[in-house]
Amino acid sequence: MSIEDDLDAVFKALANPVRRAVCDALKLRPLTTKQLCACFDELDRTTVMMHLRVLEQAGLVVPVRKGRERFNYLDAMPIQAIHERWIGPHAAAAAAGLHRLKQELEQDTVKARSR
Repeated sequence: MSIEDDLDAVFKALANPVRRAVCDALKLRPLTTKQLCACFDELDRTTVMMHLRVLEQAGLVVPVRKGRERFNYLDAMPIQAIHERWIGPHAAAAAAGLHRLKQELEQDTVKARSR
C-alpha cells in the first residue's frame, strides 16, 4: 500500500460518525470489544465489530488479545500524519498572519498615540 492508500483508508474510516465515536471512546483508555459494544447499545455486536475492522485496516485501532479478551487501543499516528500534511502548514500560515496583523495594529496604535 502507498502512503496515499493509507491516508485514503484513514479518511474513509473517519468519515463515518460511529467510527469517530469509537475513536472518541478509545481516546481515554483501551476498551475490550464487550465494553465498546456496551457504549453503542443501538448497534449489535456484529456492527461494532465491522466498524472496528475498518478502523484496524486504517491503522487507527490496534487490537491486543489478553486471554479471552480483546483490548482495542487507539493509535493516533495516522491522524497525526493527516495533521502534518494538511492542517499543520495551514495553521502555521494562519498563526503567522495573525502575528503580522498584531504587529501592524501595535504599530498603528503607537503612531496614533504619538500624534
